Amino acid sequence: MSRVRVKICGITTPDDVRMAAEAGADALGFNFYPKSPRFVEPKSAKSLIAALPPMVDAVGVFVEMPMRQICALSFQLGLGSIQTFATADDASPFRLITAFRVQDSASLKNIDEYLRIARDAGRAPAAILVDAHVEGQLGGTGKTAPWKLLADYRPSVPLILAGGLTPDNVAEAIRVVRPFAVDVASGVEESPGRKDPDKVRRFVDNARNIS
Repeated sequence: MSRVRVKICGITTPDDVRMAAEAGADALGFNFYPKSPRFVEPKSAKSLIAALPPMVDAVGVFVEMPMRQICALSFQLGLGSIQTFATADDASPFRLITAFRVQDSASLKNIDEYLRIARDAGRAPAAILVDAHVEGQLGGTGKTAPWKLLADYRPSVPLILAGGLTPDNVAEAIRVVRPFAVDVASGVEESPGRKDPDKVRRFVDNARNIS
């Protein structure tokens, strides 16, 4: 199995930026959705992103914001990637990660249709992120995505697995789903937006050391 990338999402403090990067995270997520318990003000995020070492991607997580505004803010902050829900808008020059909540085979068909339309328009995302479907919530729920449903799913772009991942279950999730990357927020926290260093380190180690 090729090396699985790790994204630690919902970072809110400079200390957690440095700690997660030192633990070996490939990407850190900064949440700009005001209703999220991990929300960071854009003016505060600039210093967080500036604390990132080279070769660690800064991913902005956006909900219900026009793409033109997302791109303008991403440029100001120095983000490398954008994560948002399905959109037909052009995100260039940023790498676009399109998020989906999955609960059944119809969800996968919807992803495939989105990817077909985006590819035909020359706007295929860099990756898709698959999370658990929880009615009325957009992520960070701690509920696992349907791994068995995803086991044989091979979309036309890299798949990032999210939803209820922890240091204790991430290795099994990777064995079943075989994703390009894994994404974690609540599973490595002391409280919303505050990461537990031991959980972060164990999560990264367990995601990388798959036997």
